Amino acid sequence: MELNDGEEEEFGFSRNYFLAKDLAASGKKSTHKLSDINLVDEQELRAAASNIEPKHEKEIVSLIDSYKSLYSRWVFMLRCGFGLLMYGFGSKKALLEDFASTALTEYSVVVINGYLQSINIKQVVITLAEVLWNQCKSKRKTPSRNLPRAQQPFNSRSMDDLFAFLDGSELKENDYFVCVVIHNIDGPGLRDSETQQHLGRIASCSHIRMIASIDHVNAPLLWDKKMVHTQFNWHWYHVPTFAPYKVEGMFFPLILAHGSSAQTAKTAAIVLQSLTPNAQSVFKILAEYQLSHPDEEGMPIDTLYATSRERFLVSSQVTLNSHLTEFKDHELVKTRRHSDGQDCFYIPLASEALEKLLSEINQ
Repeated sequence: MELNDGEEEEFGFSRNYFLAKDLAASGKKSTHKLSDINLVDEQELRAAASNIEPKHEKEIVSLIDSYKSLYSRWVFMLRCGFGLLMYGFGSKKALLEDFASTALTEYSVVVINGYLQSINIKQVVITLAEVLWNQCKSKRKTPSRNLPRAQQPFNSRSMDDLFAFLDGSELKENDYFVCVVIHNIDGPGLRDSETQQHLGRIASCSHIRMIASIDHVNAPLLWDKKMVHTQFNWHWYHVPTFAPYKVEGMFFPLILAHGSSAQTAKTAAIVLQSLTPNAQSVFKILAEYQLSHPDEEGMPIDTLYATSRERFLVSSQVTLNSHLTEFKDHELVKTRRHSDGQDCFYIPLASEALEKLLSEINQ
């Protein structure tokens, strides 16, 4: 019996299937291991990636410029109480920052980088409350005697009190608000359920307007129906930019590379450059202490405060705590308990990497 071409192809597929099953049942296992892979140094891999010649640059710039015609509509949607959610392939960081710097000049803007590995959500809420309070005092649309007095500092208030302030319970005017720009609201530092609940409460406050971007295909699964329609009140915009994720990708380890002290120091130096000069100097004090006391658990906070105050870097414990919060948010420092029960701060880097970091930031 002769087989036609279709039947012969089907027979060959079936035969290969059963041969593969027999081979799997023979008990033979591959001797290859993941540890046998010769991984490239991360610095070399990132350098090679940065040397890849970008394509279609003119088209990408033209595409991003075309979205500028939507800016006025986006501002209108914000004034109507909607949140803006940008999705589509490509980094939207430059697009959102351009929108904020050109179309939201009348409002205060707070930027959250969701692509960082960890973010202190309470510190975000405190910052929003302080920005809103300063905006109330600067606009002076009502006599200053009608503005509520802050009975206690925002950093000592509970989350419920902070949300009540942002929602306008202490403020009479409703015609001004603070814009929150979140790069990658689906990022690793924000995607847990508790943080998303807090972000939903922030977005639902009457004096807050939220503009965010997403890149993960399953990002909408972070929210239930109530959060989407009642709290965030998203208005979705498809704005593919096809721009590379240069900044966002910097904080993610490369799969085909192993870390190096030089690259770790380089990444930390880039993060430190975004902080204030005083914050950088406080970090130097901590790094120098750690190098000169390698056998200790870390630098006690009292010692750090005394040294920082002597060098006129901080004026109070509150100022130092704000710097330490920034360090912890960026995973530059960690805490552990000293043998005498006091909290100590240390930098989670090897001595070699720490020396490289000091040389980087001293340049």
